[in-house]
Amino acid sequence: MMTWLRGKRLVLALACGLLALPAGAQDVKETPFFKDGARKLPPVAERVPSTPLVVEAAGQPGGEIVTLVPRARDIRYISTYSYTRLVGYDRHLQLQPDLLESFDNQDDRVYTFRLRAGHRWSDGTPFTAEDFRYYWEDIALNKELSPAGPPEFMLVDGKPPRFEVLDERTIRYSWDKPNPRFLPQLAGPLDPAIYRASKYLKQFHAKYADPTSLEEKAKQQKLKSWAALHNRVDDMKEQTNPDLPTLMPWRVTNAAPANRFVFERNPYYHRVDRQGHQLPYVDRVVMDVSAGGLFAAKANAGETDLLFRGLSMGDIPVLKEGEKMQGYKTLIWPYARGTELALYPNLNTVDPVWRQLNRDVRFRRALSLGIDRKTLNNALLFGLGTEGNNTVVSESPLFSPELRTLNAVYDPAQASRLLDEIGLTKRNGAGFRLLPDGRELEIIVETDGESSLVVDGLTLIGEFWREIGVRLFVKPQDRTVLRNRSFAGLTVMVAAPGFDNAVPTPIMPPTELAPMRQDNYAWPKWGQHVETKGMNGEAIDVPEAKRLSDLYATWMSTGDEAVQTQVWREMLLNHAENQWVIGTVAGALQPIVVRNGLQGLPVKALYSWEPTAMLGIYRVDEIYWNKAAGKEARR
Repeated sequence: MMTWLRGKRLVLALACGLLALPAGAQDVKETPFFKDGARKLPPVAERVPSTPLVVEAAGQPGGEIVTLVPRARDIRYISTYSYTRLVGYDRHLQLQPDLLESFDNQDDRVYTFRLRAGHRWSDGTPFTAEDFRYYWEDIALNKELSPAGPPEFMLVDGKPPRFEVLDERTIRYSWDKPNPRFLPQLAGPLDPAIYRASKYLKQFHAKYADPTSLEEKAKQQKLKSWAALHNRVDDMKEQTNPDLPTLMPWRVTNAAPANRFVFERNPYYHRVDRQGHQLPYVDRVVMDVSAGGLFAAKANAGETDLLFRGLSMGDIPVLKEGEKMQGYKTLIWPYARGTELALYPNLNTVDPVWRQLNRDVRFRRALSLGIDRKTLNNALLFGLGTEGNNTVVSESPLFSPELRTLNAVYDPAQASRLLDEIGLTKRNGAGFRLLPDGRELEIIVETDGESSLVVDGLTLIGEFWREIGVRLFVKPQDRTVLRNRSFAGLTVMVAAPGFDNAVPTPIMPPTELAPMRQDNYAWPKWGQHVETKGMNGEAIDVPEAKRLSDLYATWMSTGDEAVQTQVWREMLLNHAENQWVIGTVAGALQPIVVRNGLQGLPVKALYSWEPTAMLGIYRVDEIYWNKAAGKEARR
């Protein structure tokens, strides 16, 4: 555990587990994978930091894990679930140093990071303050590489931090005002990577290499400039460049086009266990490209060792059938999402009649009250879900049970009264209400069509709404097309999952709850206005939504956890009262296929994109093959 001090000063120091390492890095054992000497590596004592991160796991090294991806590009998700971060969440959602040896936080304004002595990239080059300086000065502030400037989470009132290199292992970021989202952003499912493998990348940077030669290399790859070439090779997220050094547990060894991608263990990885084994335990992660619709069948046939992404609750019966014969088990984890099916009335739609209607809270409440969530629950989640609003789950310290059901019970009579009160009293011969301009009240609900649960759920909702005189038409389409239509204000309503982060703690930014982002289907133009600093989109002009924006600004301006808690609670109440997003049923179950003998994952835990990074906070690098459990580790 860590020392956790809240107040004007927050100091997170070394994990006390480090003190339990017998005699330092020299006692780390060489993994069998590297014992043949073919890779010409230094001794393991010289490859791990002198103060490695010591974990409580007690596994066995060796073997490989075979998993599936639906397309080559999806190998990038390994950077999410392998979850190697400067600071990251533990299983209790507390922030802990990871790549960092320690960090010091003064009032959420001044952050000082201390690196581990002797820490190296996967190619053996030192991981130092120079890698942070290179990112900040030569990438983030370079207009050719970063035309939009530094990432938004590093700006406070539009101003970047003061960046300082204090010594080879110490860097500091300082703002005049608090930046409380800095650390949570670093711990997110998508690593913002505020450091880079500078020694490798300098050969592609015009500041350090011959510009003429770089331009010629860019032309050879049909790229417009040296900057485009640099951005192509600087691909920590997509995992398309096997030559790019990494700090993750495994490094990719081949590039597309391919039907199989092989990730091999990083010989310089910074985590070890108390027995002196360098992590990861598993030598290789093999990703086979396969059609997503075949994932459950392939798992049922025993073709994977570990599989989770691409599986859904509806696959559980098929997965259970193959367990005994194929030698695997199916873990069932609750999916921590605000709601599995949410309806997003577009408050920024360009149709003036629908805009006025969507902005009427009575209309949104009527649609919510007109949904029979119990029937949805039984049909979609086998009756195992939680009915109600798009809100946080009970495992969150911010959970309030009354917010789940406020304006979210089935009351078609009250729904009809609200619609009548608005003035939607005229109906056509089929019994559907008419809009003020005489059109039938037919809501076209657009969706990306990728989830059968969403499409099936909309079909049922259409039956419920028929009772209150509202017609629903489902319009599936490509996700990119859907987003572009939303951004342009062409959608009236969109169906999609609810909050990604339904287990927030007060120190996590409430960005999903405020009109801050263009990709929120409820207020895309408001979000665009914020993201473009007023250059595009529309200013928020609904008082209750403006209150959300003001509350978010309050959260952003303080490091006081009590104030942050108060902000979260008011924003969650605001959502339940106003039905900005109409929730239906939460609590889907995420199946995780695990081959017999593959150990290290909890039997049950929360699964989510944020903050768990899928399996990330449960440390995939600690998964191992237990030979005694009946399966030999594979090489």
